[in-house]
Amino acid sequence: MIGELAALGAAICWTASAVLYKEALLDTRPSSANIVRCTCVSMLLIVSLVVVGKIGVLASLPLNAAVLSSVSGVIGLGLGDSLYMVSLKLIGVARAVPLTCTYPLFSILLAILLRREVVTLYVVVGAIAILLGIWFLSRREKTDVDEISRRDLIKGVATALVTAVVWSVSIALVHMAVGLKETSTWDYALAVNTLRVLATAVFLLASAPITDRKFNFLKLQRRTLSALISGGIVALALGWFLLTMSFLYIPESEGVPISSTSPLFATTAGIIFLHERVTAKIVAGSVIIVIGIFLIFMT
Repeated sequence: MIGELAALGAAICWTASAVLYKEALLDTRPSSANIVRCTCVSMLLIVSLVVVGKIGVLASLPLNAAVLSSVSGVIGLGLGDSLYMVSLKLIGVARAVPLTCTYPLFSILLAILLRREVVTLYVVVGAIAILLGIWFLSRREKTDVDEISRRDLIKGVATALVTAVVWSVSIALVHMAVGLKETSTWDYALAVNTLRVLATAVFLLASAPITDRKFNFLKLQRRTLSALISGGIVALALGWFLLTMSFLYIPESEGVPISSTSPLFATTAGIIFLHERVTAKIVAGSVIIVIGIFLIFMT
């Protein structure tokens, strides 16, 4: 039960952070936003480890776990989350979150291609359901008043789907990092998550002269900064730790689909907090994607 609740908690955290990111992105670019949130949250996590006396656990991570964690962070949090923020800015929470949460489909495809796993009927039906859900979410109503242009919609949908692919690779690396015999404890789950964020922050700061040439991340308004840091704490410090911890109790094939139920919460959050216009097709697409995800893992 602990593993299932942890994975569900991750889904709720990622929905809450999406609302905060969307608000912040009204006043800044995704690249600047990602630099700020990862840098601030990495510093917070390091300080937290020092305060609770667990900094030694971070230093004692096996080399292979450290490498897997760092690469996972740069791929998932650096590249993936930057693309995620672009999609949030273009098409909103109610559309972007369900589309990015199709990452279990790509996790299964990777397993089929790399480990030659057997394709079952559930996988086929689940994949079809996810594709149908994507079709619903990528359609623009003729009566749409949310002012999303056709070009932005296509770009936002494509960016969200690329995000899902990148996240699937990142999650697989995290699972490998905490799946080692010597790292299968809560302390190491926290250390792995901390290293992921820290490695991402270093990477983003090093690449800032290219991705944020005017160093706009140093000029953010206090309200924007507060939203980014809050969202980062909820998503990176808490959400990813909960998912990492879930892998200690349940297999990836159970934890991943539970964590990807964010669309069910995102639709409601988009209506209540961001006043997004959520149509019947968006709701249907979100629900169908979640059903498809669970079908894929019913093996």
